[in-house]
Amino acid sequence: MQLIEVRFHGRGGQGVVTAAEILAKAAIREGRWAQAFPMFGPERRGAPVVAYARLSESTIRVRSGIYEPDVIVVIDRTLVGMEDVWRGFKESGTAVLNSPDEPAILRKRLKREVAKMASVDATRIALEVMGKPFTNTPMLGALVRAVGFVDLDSIFQAVRERFPERVAEANVESIKRAYEEVRIG
Repeated sequence: MQLIEVRFHGRGGQGVVTAAEILAKAAIREGRWAQAFPMFGPERRGAPVVAYARLSESTIRVRSGIYEPDVIVVIDRTLVGMEDVWRGFKESGTAVLNSPDEPAILRKRLKREVAKMASVDATRIALEVMGKPFTNTPMLGALVRAVGFVDLDSIFQAVRERFPERVAEANVESIKRAYEEVRIG
C-alpha cells in the first residue's frame, strides 16, 4: 500500500475527528503507519470541520494538512455539494458520501468526475441503530467497504477501545449495517 490520504468533512460535534482517529488506530493495529489529526480554527458546534488521516506500509514523514486527498469522506450530508469538500480531490480518488441517493444520481447532481463514488444513508442507519444521528461510525463501515485498506474487525476493535461497551456495540452494529448497505459506483 502506498501512502493513502483521507480527508473527512462534517460539522462540529459529529465525530469527524473521532472517525479519523479510529481509522488510524485500526491501521496501526494491523502493523501499518498512520496519522490522524484535525484542522481547527474558530469552529464551534455545527460549523464545518475537517479531519485528516494518512495510512501507509512505511514511515510517514509528511506532517502537513491534506490538500489533494485520495479519499474524501463526507459525514454530514448537507456538505456534499460544497466546493470546499471537493477542493484538490483527485479524479482518480474515491468519494464516500452520506446520502440516500445512488452514486449515479449524485454524479449527475454534483457534476463531478470521480473514479469511484460510494453512498450510504448513514443518517438513517444511525437513527435506527443508535436513536441519534451519529453518522461518523457508519461512514467508517462504508469507507472500509469502498476502499478496503483496513479490515472491518480492526475498526470494530478500535471502536471498542474508544467507547464504553454499550455505546461501542451500538456503533459496531451501525458500522456493520453501513458496510452491508453502501452502494458503490
